[in-house]
Amino acid sequence: MAAVCALAVVLALLLPRTQAAGDGSTGTGSPGIAQGSPARAEEECTDPEKQTLSPSGADGPTIEEIKNRQGEKRKLVVGVDQNSYRWGYRNPNSTGTAELEGFDIDLVHRIAEDILGDPDAVQFKAIPTNQRIPAIQEGRVDMVVRTMTINCDRLADVAFSAPYFKTGQQVLAPKSSTVEGYDDTLADRKICTAEGSTAYSTLEQGQKEGDLPASADISRTVPNQLDCLVRLQLGEVDAVVTDGALAASQAAQDPTVELKGAAFTTEYYGVAMKKDADDLVRRVNQILVDYRKDTSGGWQSSYDKWLSATLGAESEDSEPPAPQYLRKS
Repeated sequence: MAAVCALAVVLALLLPRTQAAGDGSTGTGSPGIAQGSPARAEEECTDPEKQTLSPSGADGPTIEEIKNRQGEKRKLVVGVDQNSYRWGYRNPNSTGTAELEGFDIDLVHRIAEDILGDPDAVQFKAIPTNQRIPAIQEGRVDMVVRTMTINCDRLADVAFSAPYFKTGQQVLAPKSSTVEGYDDTLADRKICTAEGSTAYSTLEQGQKEGDLPASADISRTVPNQLDCLVRLQLGEVDAVVTDGALAASQAAQDPTVELKGAAFTTEYYGVAMKKDADDLVRRVNQILVDYRKDTSGGWQSSYDKWLSATLGAESEDSEPPAPQYLRKS
């Protein structure tokens, strides 16, 4: 345990905190399955994962601006995670510059290849969870591909693609813990979540609605999701709540922890972009259609490479639903 903890701390300290390549987290919850909105969906927002534009391969003003960048700046600028194992991370065992790799990173390369003709025409920017939306709104990135849940609150600030992955909130705790999942066993426990994540909003809403014991301490928030694993290893918190997809990867990094109980929300990851970048949203949706159809180097191939070891060989539970495009403008 001490060795694993030390390794996690070292990795966390070694990871760059600025650009060069990313962070993530993700709904409401009773022990049943709930929609992954940080709060109850407002009446005017239903099925947030369907509130996107229909696919198109056409260029528009946003894409033209990206294509018109000159020299070394002619790249797609993408906010990503760099410390989520198998999603967006720097492999310390790789040779050379320890380039970013993972499921989200594969998707970024596919988008860059389609728009700029070069899968490596990407400038990665590492952004903490609570900076994902500001980074888009302030124009620091063209998009965020960083295990980002589509929900109603976020749709007020950014536009999303159709879903590219299905997951749900789960509890991560030491194997020796008496915590059993999202239930009364979390009473009097210190729970870690990432700032700006839907995990925190889920717990906050859960306490308001009585689904989570009022005595559970949900104040232990951190900038990056990996920091929760470190705090769990150090004994500073009793449990972590995050997306099951991310929690499974963290359990693979530390054999002393495990997922507790089933997922208690249903959530979908999407690519986030500026609200007025309609042409880019449509283009990404077209890329996702083609990516899912590609049997040799597309979605399934990326899943098999990065996620099958932690989520299982069968990908059905992680596959997003057939996309619906209900947003008209």
